[in-house]
Amino acid sequence: MNVDAYSWPSRDRFLNRGEELAALERWWKGGSRRLLAMLGRRRVGKSWLFRAFAHGKPAIVLVAERGTPGDQLGKLAAALEPALGLRPTIADVADLFRLLLRLGRDQKVLVVIDEFPHLLPSSRAKATAALSAIQAAIEDEQDASRTRLILCGSQIGQMEGLLRGDSPLHGRLQRFAVEPLSPEGAAQFIEAASPREWLERFAVSGGIPLYLSDLGGGGPLPRRLREQVLDRYGALFNEPPYVLQQELRQPGFYLSILERLARGPTRVDGIAGPLGETSQSLSEYLRTLIEMRIVERELPVTARPGSVGYRYRLADGFFGFWFRFVRPYQDELETGMSADDLWESEVAPALAQHVAPAFEQLCRRWVRTELGDTASRVGSWWGPALHRLRRAGERESEEIDVVGTRRGRVTLVGECKWTRKPLSARILRELDEFKLPALAQSDAKLDVEGPTILLFSRSGFTQGLKEAARRRGDLRLVRLEEIVPADAPG
Repeated sequence: MNVDAYSWPSRDRFLNRGEELAALERWWKGGSRRLLAMLGRRRVGKSWLFRAFAHGKPAIVLVAERGTPGDQLGKLAAALEPALGLRPTIADVADLFRLLLRLGRDQKVLVVIDEFPHLLPSSRAKATAALSAIQAAIEDEQDASRTRLILCGSQIGQMEGLLRGDSPLHGRLQRFAVEPLSPEGAAQFIEAASPREWLERFAVSGGIPLYLSDLGGGGPLPRRLREQVLDRYGALFNEPPYVLQQELRQPGFYLSILERLARGPTRVDGIAGPLGETSQSLSEYLRTLIEMRIVERELPVTARPGSVGYRYRLADGFFGFWFRFVRPYQDELETGMSADDLWESEVAPALAQHVAPAFEQLCRRWVRTELGDTASRVGSWWGPALHRLRRAGERESEEIDVVGTRRGRVTLVGECKWTRKPLSARILRELDEFKLPALAQSDAKLDVEGPTILLFSRSGFTQGLKEAARRRGDLRLVRLEEIVPADAPG
C-alpha cells in the first residue's frame, strides 16, 4: 500500500521556524532509527510545525484526545482507514505501533502522533507496561520498516518521562523541544510603527505564536489588548487558566503561584510564605512551571557553581500581563466593568513597568550577540549594598541590569531604562558610587576595575550624558533602535 503525500492547506501561512524545520529534515534524511519526541508547552506551535514539516511528504497525522484507551484506538482506526483502504482492528497501543511501522515496509513514511500521552493509561504501572509493549513492537518491526515516527505532546512532564533512564523507551527516542520564538523569530508576526511599539507588542505577547498573532498586529496595541484580553468576551480573556487546566492536575494552586510572581521576581520563600506552604513543598510545582517555560529561575551572573538562593520570575510575557492586569480584576470585568475603564485606570499607567523587564532581556541578548568576544558570561547581578550604607540604613541592596564577565574579571556593566525621559548622567554616579563598589565587595571576588559601561535607553540621552560619552572611552550609549531585531521598524 502507498501512503499519499500529506497536504496542509495552511502551509502558506506558516511563518518562521526555519532552524527547527532544518533540524527535522536532517532527522528525516539521516540514518538514525530513533523516534522523535517533540515536546513543548501548549500554544507554542508544535502542531503547525510538524504539519509544515509533513507537507508534501508521504505522511499520516494522528491526533489523540482525552478518553478511554478503547475509544481512542477506535477513533485512530477510523483516521487510518483512508490510507489503508479498510478500517484496521487495533487491540492496544502496541498494536497501533506495529501497524504504523508496517506501513513503511514498501516506502518511507512519516507518522505523527499528536498528544501521545493521551494514549497511555493514567496508572503509572499500566503506562509502564504499555510502553514496554511498545518497545517490544519497535524491536520486532523497526528493522524492516522505513516509517519515521514523531511522538508529540504538550504535557511536558510526561514527555520528559519517556526520555528518562527508567523509561522502557529510553535510548529509542530523540528529544526535540519546541521553544517560544526568539525576538528575531517573533519579528515577522509584529506590525509596529516604531521600535518602542515593537517592543511593547513583544513584551505583552512573549514568544508564543498564537499570542503574537492576536496581539502583534490588527490595529493599535491598546485596542487589541482591550478587545482580545481585557474584554470578557475576548479570545484571550481566560487563556492562562485554560492552559493550566489542560496541562496540570491542580491548576488552582499554580494560579496562586503565578499571581504572586506577577508582582516581581522573588525567592521561593517569598512565594511559600503568602501561600502558607513550605519552600520544599513548592519545588515540584515550580519545576513544572519552568518546564512549561512560564517561569524561569535565575542567579546573579557572578554566582559560583552549586550556588543556592535562586529567585523566580515570570518568563512568559503574556502570562505576566494577564496575571498583573486581568487576574486581579476578573470578577469586576465579568460583572460589568468595561475594558476601556480598566485600561485607563490600571493598564495604561503601568504598562511601562511591564515592558521594562523585556527591554532588559533584549539588552542582555544584544550584548551576548554583539560583544560576546569580551564577555563569556552575561547576565544581571543583585546583592547587598555597601556595608557602611547598610549599617546606616541608607541602602539595603543593589542591582545591575547587565554584567559581563571573563576569566574572573568584570568586563562590562550596563543599565537599561525604559522611561519617557532621556537618560541623565545621574546613572553614572549611581554606578560609580554605589553599584560597582557593592559588586566589588560581593563574595564573587571579581576584578571590577575599569569595565566598559553600556547605557540603554528607550528615550535617548541628555546632552550632558552625550558629552560624557565623548570624553570617556569606557562609556557607550546604546539606542533602542540598535537592539530591536533587524526586521523590526527602525
